[in-house]
Amino acid sequence: MTRARWDEELLAAPELSAGAAARRLREGLQAHGFELLAGATTRARRIFLDSFDGRLQAAGLAAVHLRRDGAETVGRLAVVKREGGAEVAGEDRFPAPGGPILALDLAVGPVREALLPVIDVRALLPLAELDGELTEYAVLDDERKTVTRLTIEQAGLVAGVAPGPLLRVRLRLQEVRGYRSDRQRVSACARELGFVVPRHRLLDEAVLAAGGNPGGTSAKVAVELIPSQRSDAAAAAVLRALAEVVEDNLEGAIADLDVEFLHDLRVAVRRGRSVQKELRGVFAPDALAHFRREFKWVQQVTGRSRDLDVYVLEFGEMRALVPEPIQADLDLVVRVLGEQRAAARRAMARELGSPRMAALRRDWDACLEELVALPVADRPDAEVAVAELAGRRIAKVYQRMRKMGEAIDGHSPSEDYHEIRKQGKELRYLLELFGAPLFPAAAVKPMVKALKRLQDVLGRHQDREVQRRTLRELAEPVSAQPGRAEALMAMGVLAERLYEDELAARDEFAERFAEFTAQPLREQVKATFR
Repeated sequence: MTRARWDEELLAAPELSAGAAARRLREGLQAHGFELLAGATTRARRIFLDSFDGRLQAAGLAAVHLRRDGAETVGRLAVVKREGGAEVAGEDRFPAPGGPILALDLAVGPVREALLPVIDVRALLPLAELDGELTEYAVLDDERKTVTRLTIEQAGLVAGVAPGPLLRVRLRLQEVRGYRSDRQRVSACARELGFVVPRHRLLDEAVLAAGGNPGGTSAKVAVELIPSQRSDAAAAAVLRALAEVVEDNLEGAIADLDVEFLHDLRVAVRRGRSVQKELRGVFAPDALAHFRREFKWVQQVTGRSRDLDVYVLEFGEMRALVPEPIQADLDLVVRVLGEQRAAARRAMARELGSPRMAALRRDWDACLEELVALPVADRPDAEVAVAELAGRRIAKVYQRMRKMGEAIDGHSPSEDYHEIRKQGKELRYLLELFGAPLFPAAAVKPMVKALKRLQDVLGRHQDREVQRRTLRELAEPVSAQPGRAEALMAMGVLAERLYEDELAARDEFAERFAEFTAQPLREQVKATFR
């Protein structure tokens, strides 16, 4: 196990510089029989990185790019433990990141292996940059033996071309093996001198000073609701939270920082459309019709980009479906997919940055702000208790899914599977947004679990169908490329394998649907949602 770089971290008083902190510490330690011996001083420029949703922090890790003593661009990228700073993995001669870093794009090695299981397809984004001076010290006892090692650091935020604000001086203590009691005495002395435990680690303080959020920005929506709350007020609260997710992810989706920005934006829009549909009686009809059209437009202009994102991400898995000798023949398909994805992204960015999108965001915010104050004559469900309305809708959609599923067999058209999948999404959103905060977990969780298992099969069926259709659409552009014959043959084999898996998903549907409509679950739904 890698040893921690420090065992304890303390903050100096706000008014102290690094030199003044060292002098105060030296005088205090002398009174306790210790000597403070200065060592090397180095200058370090650090860039702290994490994913937009803070996945490294959640895993107890941090990513740091470090350049020492004036190195201009090349340094060391390291994954370290947030507690104690021990390095998990590192790579030298790594260029200073000026933008997103995808783990999938890194060279095979320890850093990639450390990052990929944590951040997956999310990009590491630069969150804050610090310029700091670090001086090492040794604490000697009366026999001049080193009993503790110290580092005193003064760092400031790098803000464009001008120096940023200085952060408080930090003192780090590292225990020397066999001298734990001495390290504890040094720590107690430092505390007597006014050094205190920091509220935030250095990287978090730097991110806060840069105006960021150290924990990242989550796309999860969990709005607290009261069962007796008016349905229009509850709907407005949930829809505001979903609108915030759209706002949080819009810029990253347009800039294509990573594929999850667009995914989270689309899920938030889709959830919002589901609330509009299932709780339609809380809205004025004309306004609802307008916003449903506009949000449908957002789904349409982002759909092609998302489909291609998924296709590119999953192509490695799909490639493995064909015999190994012809897998390389699909490289041409990957190149054409990349070109189409880039074109779709450019078209989508224009739409998401358009006046129409800006007007939708502005008008939707105004609509939610005034919703509860509107007359209720044409809003029959506005004043209904949200638990009553949500319960009715959950029960209704569940019963609708039961009827749809009972009519499906192995010969049913793909559209039938697609329609029940859409209903499953509506039900899941109702359960997550309204069921979880309003009804007992003992009723909601088993229902969500069975629904997820059913959705996995339906999603696989839909994905394979879309992937086969995309292969057909790719046939023409691939035919215009050199090496097309081999690529087209490999595409045919792949299409056949995808179809086989689509049929396998159909075979699994009956089993998963039976779980979803089992007697205990039906009785639980009937007893809870009505």
